[in-house]
Amino acid sequence: MLPARATLRDALMVALTLVTGATDAVAFTRLGNVFTSVMTGNMVLLGVAVGRGELTALEHTGLAVASFIIGTVAGAHLAGSPQAGDPVWPRPLSRALGAELAIFAAVAVGWWASGSHPAGITQSAELAASALALGIQSSAVLRLNVSGLSTTYLTGTLTTLVQTLATTRRLKGGGRSVCLLIALIAGAAGGALLAVRVPAAAPLVPLAILAGVIAVAEFKIVR
Repeated sequence: MLPARATLRDALMVALTLVTGATDAVAFTRLGNVFTSVMTGNMVLLGVAVGRGELTALEHTGLAVASFIIGTVAGAHLAGSPQAGDPVWPRPLSRALGAELAIFAAVAVGWWASGSHPAGITQSAELAASALALGIQSSAVLRLNVSGLSTTYLTGTLTTLVQTLATTRRLKGGGRSVCLLIALIAGAAGGALLAVRVPAAAPLVPLAILAGVIAVAEFKIVR
């Protein structure tokens, strides 16, 4: 594996984590107080909704979880499973991210058509499509077959990082994990800020970042 390309690949994963944070923040603030990637949290919210008998919350959380699962299946088929001899960035990964980009483009159209204030069926459709897109991303990244490299499931990343620091008092290559965690928070901060202050710009974050990631991967890594 060429170190420069691997480093660039890791940087692109950090960029994808920005997409995750921004999309989750927009969904939580504007699409029903649920997440589009944090399925553990959503399943807890689903249980709370059942316990309280809150039908609207039950609909939103159930829709997000179901859409994410469908996206995960789609991402697995689009990106495929890790293969012996895979390059640093297998081209099927770009194909899966391209599908994610197309979904986010549809989300943007629906968002703007609603005047950047989706409600009712439009809100549900936006939520489902966003969770579907991040399900694709979550599954597709597994094609890289790199331990500890995730752009959506970061509880494990945080746990491993803290455990390593607690036992060795050194990062021991944890710089990438730190960057992923910071990117998640930064993406969420940016997404929330746009959703509240400049809602019309909120859909541009995943579109711009995904387009950039695909372009850089194709021209700088895939050869």
